[in-house]
Parts: sequence; C-alpha cells; structure tokens
Amino acid sequence: MRMKERRKAVNQTPSPNDDYESLKASLHRFVIDRIEDDNIIYDDDSKKLEEAIAAYIRQYCRIYEVIIDRTRFENLEKELLDEIIGYGPLQVLLEDPEINDILINGPRRVFVERRGVLEQSSIRFLDDRHVLRVIRRMISPLGRRIDESSPIVDGRLADGSRINAIVPPLALDGPCLSIRKFRKDPLTAEELLAGGSITQEALDFLTKSVGNRKNLLISGATGSGKTTLLNILSQYIPAGERIVTIEDAAELQLRNTHVVRLETRPANNEGVGLVSPGELVKNALRMRPDRIIVGESRGAEVVDMLQAMNTGHAGSMSTVHANSAQDAVTRLEMMVGMSGFKGSSELILKMIGSALDMIVHIGRLANGHRCVLQICELNGTKDGVALKEIFALNPTNGKLERCPDSTEIPLLDDVVKTV
Repeated sequence: MRMKERRKAVNQTPSPNDDYESLKASLHRFVIDRIEDDNIIYDDDSKKLEEAIAAYIRQYCRIYEVIIDRTRFENLEKELLDEIIGYGPLQVLLEDPEINDILINGPRRVFVERRGVLEQSSIRFLDDRHVLRVIRRMISPLGRRIDESSPIVDGRLADGSRINAIVPPLALDGPCLSIRKFRKDPLTAEELLAGGSITQEALDFLTKSVGNRKNLLISGATGSGKTTLLNILSQYIPAGERIVTIEDAAELQLRNTHVVRLETRPANNEGVGLVSPGELVKNALRMRPDRIIVGESRGAEVVDMLQAMNTGHAGSMSTVHANSAQDAVTRLEMMVGMSGFKGSSELILKMIGSALDMIVHIGRLANGHRCVLQICELNGTKDGVALKEIFALNPTNGKLERCPDSTEIPLLDDVVKTV
C-alpha cells in the first residue's frame, strides 16, 4: 500500500471501543472501495463475492489493527453481502416468515408486525442516504425512480411484496418505506378455522355462496385480512371457470387453473402510460370471463365492477376499505357519485343492491387477532337496498354466531338518504 494511503487509513482507524454500527459503516465503505478498485466481477456468484468480502474484512483488520471475534466476523460478512447484493439491513426482515409488515420511519425507527402485533425492531440504517439507497435498489428493476421531483413510488418486489416509499420534501423526518409481505403458501381455510378467525358454520355458508355464484364484497381496514379471505374463498370457485383478476399490485394467489391476472400501470415520469383499474375492468369484459375479481375497489372502477356484476358475471368479488358492512355500502355509493355517474342516490343504491349479494366484514381486534366480524346479505328494495345481518361477532364470547331470525339492520332506506 502506498504511504499516503496507509497514513489515510491510520487516521481513519476506529478505536476498539467503537460500536458495532460504526464498525460496519467503516467496513462497508472500505469493502465497496476495494471492490470498485479491484473491479471484481462476480456474475451473480454470491459464493465468490462472499469469499472476497471475507478477505477484505481480514485486510481491514490488519490495516486498522482491529480484533473481531468469529461471531461478529460472520455477522459482518453476511450484512455486507446483503448490502451489496440484497436489501441491506432489511434483508433479514424480508427473510423472516413471521413478519407481515415492515415500516421504516427514517434511518433509526424501524417497526415490524408479527402475528398482528406491531413492535420496534433493533435494525438500524446508517443515515437517510442509506435508506434511500435501499429504496432505489428495490425499485430499480421496476423501471421507477424516486427523488425530489418524484417523491412517491408504489411497486411490487419479485417475491410479490408490496412497497410504498415517500421521501423528502414530502416526508419531513427522512425517507419512509412501507413493505407488505405475503406468504409464499397462501393461508388455508383450515388454518383460518384453527386460528378462530371464522366458525365452521360461517365458512360453510360462505363457500356455498361462492359455489352458487353470489357476488361478494369483503370490507375491512388496512391489514385486516381482506386479501387473505378473498384468496381462501376463491379456492371454492368450481374448476373450469375462467377468472380475470384486476389489481393495482398483484397480491392475489389464486390456485385455480384458469386465471388471467391483470395489473394496473402508473404513469411514467412524463405523466403518460397510465392504465387505470376501470380500463382493465372494461377490457376484462371482452375476455369472456365467468367471474371478475377486483383486488380492491377504491375509485371510479367501482361503476364498471357493479355493472359487470349486473350483466351476467355472477360470482364476482372485490374488497373495499370500510369500518363495517354498513359503511361499505356508503363508501360504494360515495365512489359511484365521485366517478361522475349521473344518477340519484336512490338509483345508485338500487344498482348496488342489484349487483351485490353479500358483504363480509373482517377486522382486527385490539390483541392483533384477525377475524370475521359480520356477514350480511343485501336485498334490493323499491327505495334502494336493505342490509340483513346473517352472522355477527358476539362481543361476550368473541365468537361469530348466526343472528336470530337474520336481523335486518336499520340502515339504508332512512339513513343513507340523509348522507
């Protein structure tokens, strides 16, 4: 090593008391510089790169006179490998099957959700630039960019995980990243029953409804399990039926044999190329589907979805964000109205009542447990639609029970008209 470089290395030598993060940061810069200087080409051979990283760590220890025990050496070796070919500190969280959500609020605050409970992780980033570098590595294969001129990005990783990132100047405390992970093996009805999320009687009622081509809407809050339940119910669609799915980010994991999966496309950096959910619903009608599944109804596409349910595509399904089955109807009415549909409130309600047969409301309790809270039938009336509760969660014993005489909820004729 040249004398000038050796003096520079000595001046940068960390003391033995430096914490782990400082050591990793120094090692990271050292290894990256050496890889670039030596022009190492590993052609996706992680074993070759791992050997090179181990050699650089030993070189670093000789230059800086740092002693690293074997356990720390192996940890640093893995973390540096993740930094170079993976997603840095997030790699271990992405590989953990118990984690459902990863939430990064700047470099020092990383939260994860395990079994429905949110907790802070010990994982840390070096600084804002480190978070931004990982975000850019994630979205690079998507052909997307994120910077001050384009500070928000939505996307999907190769394993199906959904990501959303927002950076300064919109995010005031540094780059923020939200990752929604999905199981490689979809949850089954048996697991749902074993976990107490639904009763056998209610599940039988829903599966029979799916087989009888009832149009279903699953409502619930973010992370309540809407997509999971939709996946499970889709398994009871008879074999041979042609299904077309439409999603913003592909999350559904249907096991049916005859499925066409469609995904929306955002506008590019020049503001062109947008393909909306509504356009895909219209196109799906030309694809001879037996059923159409819209991953989430959140805008003007709800009109096309309701029309599809009303025009021969019985057995279609969708999800919507809502606090109850009653709120789900109100939200649909609001979205139809905001789409520019020219019609009275009574006409919109009649269209909803004619299109939908059932609303299943799912939620997450205070302890993080996800379960079905309501199953309601919709019946059209001359004034709009009536909502009848078939199953409801009993707050006393925490079980989903059939309602006596299928109680009709006093909702739409008197209440919705005043909205």
